[in-house]
Amino acid sequence: MAKPQPRPAPSPSALIVEGRLNRDAVSAALRLCLDRLLPKAHLDLTYEVRFEEALADAGYEHPEVSVIFSGRDHELLLERNAELLQALEYIALRWIRLDPQWYDRVRFDCADYRALRIEELRLSARVAADRVRETHALFRFNPMSPRERRIVHLALKEESGIRTASEGEGEERQVVVYPADGK
Repeated sequence: MAKPQPRPAPSPSALIVEGRLNRDAVSAALRLCLDRLLPKAHLDLTYEVRFEEALADAGYEHPEVSVIFSGRDHELLLERNAELLQALEYIALRWIRLDPQWYDRVRFDCADYRALRIEELRLSARVAADRVRETHALFRFNPMSPRERRIVHLALKEESGIRTASEGEGEERQVVVYPADGK
């Protein structure tokens, strides 16, 4: 019996139509990728692709397409600050050839890790802002991903008496909270 021929990935131009994410094409491309990748990785996982309501000014990370994982190996995805979950997301987005400017519109999650992490970052940002206002000394966060740095910046953009900046290179880039008076 002949082996079925794999379906080709959609062209990158099919993923964005008239300046908007083509959710159906992105969903189909992600399914194709994950259906090939997960068995080869020997991960006992299932996933569900969900469409979320698009917000004009979402502020915090609010994707249009979410891929939610579950299954016996779900804890592996969450080890070491969800390193494997984030790697799967990155590989899938690169595999479907989605332009990086659209990465924030797609999110992989497992056991509400991302929602809990966003709340943790927002709380940490508020605590850092209070500390900077009280001590007039800068506060430097540990290095974090671009998405996490963005969440911290957004959480603090309306805070008075402080300002934020990202400093460093590559994986060592971190958010620094300064007193607004520049001291």
